[in-house]
Amino acid sequence: MNDVQAAHLTYPRADRDDIVEDLHGHQVADPYRWLEDPAEPRTEAWSTAQDELARTWLDTLPGREAVAERMRSLLAAGSVSAPAWRAGRAFFTRREPGQEFPVLYVREPDGAERVLLDVTELDPSGLTTLDSWTPSLEGDRLAYQISVGGDEESLLHVLDVATGDLVEGPIDRCRYSTISWLPGGEEYFYIRRLAPELVPDGEEQFHRRVWRHRVSADPDQDLLVHGEGLDHTYYYGTRVSRDGRWLVIEGSPGTARRDSVWIADLSEGGDVPNLRQVVDTSDGYRVGAWVERDDRLYVMTTLDAPRWRLCVADPTNPAPANWTELIAEEPDSVLEAVRWFDTGDGDPQLVVLRTRHAVSEVTLHDPATGRRTAEVPLPSTGQVTALATVDEATEGDRDRLWIGWTDFATPPCVHAYSRRTGQTALDQQAPGTVELPAVHTQQVTYRSLDGTPVRMFLLSPAGEPDRPRPVFMTGYGGFSLSREPGYTPSALAWVAAGGVWALPSLRGGGEEGEEWHVSGMREQKQHTFDDFHAAAQHLIDEGWTTAEQLAISGGSNGGLLVGAALTQRPGLYRAVVCSAPLLDMVRYEQFLLGRTWNDEYGTADDAEELGWLLSYSPYHNVTDQTDYPSVLFTVFESDSRVDPNHARKMCAALQHATSSDPAKRPVLLRRETEVGHAARSVSRTVGLATDQLAFLAEATGLALD
Repeated sequence: MNDVQAAHLTYPRADRDDIVEDLHGHQVADPYRWLEDPAEPRTEAWSTAQDELARTWLDTLPGREAVAERMRSLLAAGSVSAPAWRAGRAFFTRREPGQEFPVLYVREPDGAERVLLDVTELDPSGLTTLDSWTPSLEGDRLAYQISVGGDEESLLHVLDVATGDLVEGPIDRCRYSTISWLPGGEEYFYIRRLAPELVPDGEEQFHRRVWRHRVSADPDQDLLVHGEGLDHTYYYGTRVSRDGRWLVIEGSPGTARRDSVWIADLSEGGDVPNLRQVVDTSDGYRVGAWVERDDRLYVMTTLDAPRWRLCVADPTNPAPANWTELIAEEPDSVLEAVRWFDTGDGDPQLVVLRTRHAVSEVTLHDPATGRRTAEVPLPSTGQVTALATVDEATEGDRDRLWIGWTDFATPPCVHAYSRRTGQTALDQQAPGTVELPAVHTQQVTYRSLDGTPVRMFLLSPAGEPDRPRPVFMTGYGGFSLSREPGYTPSALAWVAAGGVWALPSLRGGGEEGEEWHVSGMREQKQHTFDDFHAAAQHLIDEGWTTAEQLAISGGSNGGLLVGAALTQRPGLYRAVVCSAPLLDMVRYEQFLLGRTWNDEYGTADDAEELGWLLSYSPYHNVTDQTDYPSVLFTVFESDSRVDPNHARKMCAALQHATSSDPAKRPVLLRRETEVGHAARSVSRTVGLATDQLAFLAEATGLALD
């Protein structure tokens, strides 16, 4: 930005309404409540002015062209996924250089490949995304779900794999639906919300039900299987055993990490299964269950095992009292997944995926005893994204295990392990050729405020870097989600320019199991922020950076993280990117999917829990005449998870309160339309990353050219 532009950088007017509510004895001010309504004339005018202000600043930042070109180059590596095998056919996605989205392919038994579904052919505008896909057991039909404009309102379709012709669809209201095919490919179980006219106003995004559907039948005539009478925020998942006998339904209210499980024997006959409850949500632990090819019920659970264990039971007698432990919890790793591996030699195995401090490990186990029989070599310190083996109807390759793989410097690719040789080799690399920067990756340990050891990944230029350097630190710390090593073009672009990128494994996440999650949620949420502050202080104390060179970024729950960071420790951070954030923790439940998160954060309807929320709610902890860092809010108008009003209100509050010179430490709001919370095209990814990286680099002194 030139000096003339900087001198005239002034914030748009934002009325401060006199709104103060008495909530459980707390006097809670909300001067920018009018910004909750995007159609309010004041909001429209204010948002337009913010758009102009943001572009005035962002478009003239130094190094924009260089970082955009670097991002395009790194994303040109493309990606390829592990195959899903059905009756000799392999289904997988691949994104070639120059493509905006991954394309779904099918590989025939003779090795011939062909495109099965390309969303850019369906919609050349680039606004349609492929949300999920599931082939039938016979591999002759494919159920897929797409959404438009970032709204994640998945529309379900079925196509004929041989011809590519559409068999049925669209079926609406299928957001977050699993598809569980029955043998024969004529029926499946799925999840669909009730019609809007059948639910109370404001609850249209909820009221899911499990249905049994016959292909090409009217979905409004589907058979209701489950969900009636349960809490309206329930999410469900379904699984059908490969022989079609057993249906297992999992459910939980909102994102609460406590599960219910029901099971039905479909061989009993009747169109509507007779479900028996195995686990109730009130029992308070997590469960994943399915019937495997040895006709046993497999149960992954945190019951008496916060890092998870694997149990088995007779599906005809599935109560927890009858579970037998097969693979025990380990004290320093987290059990993530189990897959059946029919090696074709009469000696089937279980493939077990664990993460040790967020790094993947794979082992083989005897399904009869749980005994470990082999370790599967992996390429490096990284992340297993998928595990796949051939099904019973596929000839050949019985001894092969396909492994979806990535790490910080490796684009998504596929490796294959051979049980016969005990070796793992590259099977399919990402299709593009890319020049990667020389990066040194390490994992360090530091101590949080209460003495808890926390691990952190660091990416730095190869060799012994000069210090201190600009640091880009990010994190998440919520919902038991783990941040694992994965190909991250924005991190590589930052390191290529000479910076350091940091990712701490914060409490609230799942990197160390369910106790790690619980210690960063509800009344203990401050631990997440303490871990983040301690990571920043560690980087400063160890000479990696200084407070004037430390930038932070986070999205969604990570947006809450950096929002709390900048209000709690404004002097510790030089610049902040806060993307699609939660920031008003008093009213978050009133918008979009907010009410489904109250088990994670607490509810303002409860006096004690309101106290937790007010203690860190970023919007309510903005204080006048504070020297706040540079802040860039990035929001997406079609976001159907986190309402953009959080960022609008926080932006107005910070612009009013900050004592920083706006020409040196601006507070800006960047908006996008027709894009939502999750998937986006490559070109939109480049545009967003360019603005974010250039903003942080300018503030911390990193030269992107």
